[in-house]
Amino acid sequence: MNLLLIRHGQTNWNLEQRFQGQSDIPLNETGRKQAAALAERLATEQFDAVYTSDLQRATETAKIIFASQIHPDPRLREVHFGDWEGLTYDEIKAKHPETLAAWEADIFKNAPPNGETLEGLSVRVQSMLDELREKHEDQRILIVAHGGVLQTLICLALKLPPTMYWQFHLSTASLSELAFYPAGAILNSLNDTSHLPKSAPKKAWNPLSRKEKS
Repeated sequence: MNLLLIRHGQTNWNLEQRFQGQSDIPLNETGRKQAAALAERLATEQFDAVYTSDLQRATETAKIIFASQIHPDPRLREVHFGDWEGLTYDEIKAKHPETLAAWEADIFKNAPPNGETLEGLSVRVQSMLDELREKHEDQRILIVAHGGVLQTLICLALKLPPTMYWQFHLSTASLSELAFYPAGAILNSLNDTSHLPKSAPKKAWNPLSRKEKS
């Protein structure tokens, strides 16, 4: 199986560096232009199936690229940030210093208030990956989802601990590719943004990548 991974286009909350999580925020104008650039880049590509998060920033990106024949799946939703959604990191630090410190100390086991752990995210992403490998052996599949989801999927595919997610930065509207073989998976490309205008920012903030100071 071959997986092409796309992070959704930009939203206003990406631009403002707000924790989006499972809040259903639409693409902004830049995000729609990024999706159109992806559509042009992939115009001659063929895929056996297209899966997307059911949140609109992902489904909108997918529909601009393919117009139809997409399969939304809630397992591809971003990690749930609970009470932190809509807030910036500095706002969270001011309002929730203790829970933020606990989350940063062990993101795998500790969740934001009313949110989800990295462990919980990993379980649903692994479920999705297992199903894809069972259904689509020797096929080419496209996934449109979120930074945290795709970072976690890459870790799981490469048999790395999910806590290493932060070592795989993904910009908005970026392309990455995984190829699966009996002996394991190979990461053929990561964070390809060559289809975007040269003036476009290449690095998009992601709350799951705080460790790299993005």
